[in-house]
Amino acid sequence: MQTQKRKKLVNGTAVVLSLAIAVLSAVCVGARLPSALGGETTRLQLMAAGLTMPDGTVKQQENPTAPVVSTIADADQARKTESTGNSEKEETVPRKKDSDGHEGERTFPVIESQYGASGVEYDNFSIRNTTDYVINVGQQLQLPLGFEMENTAKPQVLVVHTHTGEAYMQEDLGYYYENYNGRDTDDNYNVTRVGAAIVDTLNAHGIGALHSTTHHDDPSYNGSYDRSAETIYSYLEEYPTIKVVIDLHRDAIGYGGESGKIKPTFVANGKKAAQIMIMSGYDPTGAYGFSHWEYNLRFALRLQQTAETLYPGMTRPLYFGDFAYNMSINTGSLLIEVGTDVNTLDEAVYSGELLGEVLAQVLKSA
Repeated sequence: MQTQKRKKLVNGTAVVLSLAIAVLSAVCVGARLPSALGGETTRLQLMAAGLTMPDGTVKQQENPTAPVVSTIADADQARKTESTGNSEKEETVPRKKDSDGHEGERTFPVIESQYGASGVEYDNFSIRNTTDYVINVGQQLQLPLGFEMENTAKPQVLVVHTHTGEAYMQEDLGYYYENYNGRDTDDNYNVTRVGAAIVDTLNAHGIGALHSTTHHDDPSYNGSYDRSAETIYSYLEEYPTIKVVIDLHRDAIGYGGESGKIKPTFVANGKKAAQIMIMSGYDPTGAYGFSHWEYNLRFALRLQQTAETLYPGMTRPLYFGDFAYNMSINTGSLLIEVGTDVNTLDEAVYSGELLGEVLAQVLKSA
């Protein structure tokens, strides 16, 4: 359509042509964000009024400061690799700079914050329970998990990414540019780096772990959970010893624009890290085929408690809600959000290392 407009303008006066070119340039700049978001502009606008779930649906928030789950997606090149980590390679990757190539763009604030206790509080952690189920936390923590770890070198943990292109900032600027979309198809700069840190740590503890970097948000955001489920099932078929499946994401919190975006952080061992949010689902009617949801909840509760014991401030409230997001696949499946789109990659990768330590402690006692 833009080509047709240009053809019509060729026969116009020089003044009209100049004006048209200027307008067209502005439209192209303004169109970059919707294109990069894979048609998710409407959902991003709804973030100000509700909670955007990982499947893209919008649910009204009870608390305006409650987490907003990112649904930003674009087309990525599909690829599947299996890795136990590549830390040496990652150290040689040249760093991109968020401050480069943004001449004339507006900037918006990054609001650094640490989420504390809210919702149901127990011991050293809290739970954001959006269901009608009353959790007896003490009892659940005493009951057995839905799996038992084996004394084997075979893989028992799988880390996947349903939204593989979710990325982080490279610099701690205190602001972000208006065209920043928090997406990157380069695995050196997206959430797969965090997954690699988890897998490296688990393997260092003698717990066999695999990492899938398949890009499931290709050809579009829609259907990404179906595609990641296919990946998970293929791994379970090839490696039947897998007990735990972590679907690792990157969150997004805030209204955007002049109101800014929030980066949740905490400090561990004198170093800043991104806060994490563990999600566990609920299926009282069997609508999701998730009959073992209570086992997954127990696993989530143990992780939450252990994380706060080892690294106080590491977690946002555990999010327990009416959803499944592939957690129905087995009793050791959880969805975990590490940081937001305005945390730095360094902060997120460090959290991945710490999360690996937390998982190792919980799994060694399972």
